[in-house]
Amino acid sequence: MKKILIADSLDKEATELLQAVPGFEVTVKTGLDEAGLVRIIPGFNAVVVRSATKITKPVIDASSGLEIVVRAGIGLDNVDAAAAKAKGIQVANTPSATTISVAEYTFGLMLAAVRQQGRANLTMKQHKWEKKVLHGTELFGKTLGLIGAGRIGLAVAERAIAFGMTVLAYDVVPIKTKLAVRQVPLDELLAQADVFSLHVPKTQGALLGPAEFAKMKKGVVLVNAARGGVVDEAALLEALNNGTVKAAALDVYAKEPPEDWTLVDHPNVTAAPHIASQAEEGQKRAGLEVVRLLKEKLA
Repeated sequence: MKKILIADSLDKEATELLQAVPGFEVTVKTGLDEAGLVRIIPGFNAVVVRSATKITKPVIDASSGLEIVVRAGIGLDNVDAAAAKAKGIQVANTPSATTISVAEYTFGLMLAAVRQQGRANLTMKQHKWEKKVLHGTELFGKTLGLIGAGRIGLAVAERAIAFGMTVLAYDVVPIKTKLAVRQVPLDELLAQADVFSLHVPKTQGALLGPAEFAKMKKGVVLVNAARGGVVDEAALLEALNNGTVKAAALDVYAKEPPEDWTLVDHPNVTAAPHIASQAEEGQKRAGLEVVRLLKEKLA
């Protein structure tokens, strides 16, 4: 009997499919912190997480018989992959399952930022009619600068091209696509883009800091639905205050939830609580991919 722990909420159909697999014993227990995981993890052969639960080295070290950690999503920054590898534990994710969900959401943030939709909604709920204040711009004819051009970045590019945007992209590897996307050095992208969208994994340091903001045009728009920490939040706040960044739309933060809400409170920031991948269809695809992986790896 293979014991599986689902530590973050998974699509209902996927959970039921796992429970129906002969030889699988499935336990659903969400909301566990590190100490709770350390207590419960011994004896489980597999653990499934999304983004909330962190599989740290102490959790890995406390496990016995753990064969695989599956992240139902794209990034692996909440799993200590090095500690797992050292103990012979496989780590897997579902990188393509939520591509459409995140790409559509990112483009929604982009539209919200250039048209001040978040601020318009907030002021209407305060019973203020700010029709003469809330001016915006079109995306048509603007240059989109992608930082990271993997699955999601290119899906965003496809939508941007449909809106009549020019797309430049920076990546550390050659970009392979038939789309009208031109790969350029980072400095060229920083100097030419009107709108920036980040699609990179969590990095050791921020990719956009004071030096990068200094190379941008005045009045750019920035969207980050990738990972917190890839943008220096203090530098972004300064760029918003000095007009380098006209508007920002953020779904991710260096600390989640934020401890300092100054950036979120800025009037030119549209903010959301890390929900880019939380479309029903994307979560269903991720859940079904988890089922496939576990049946394949634990058989």
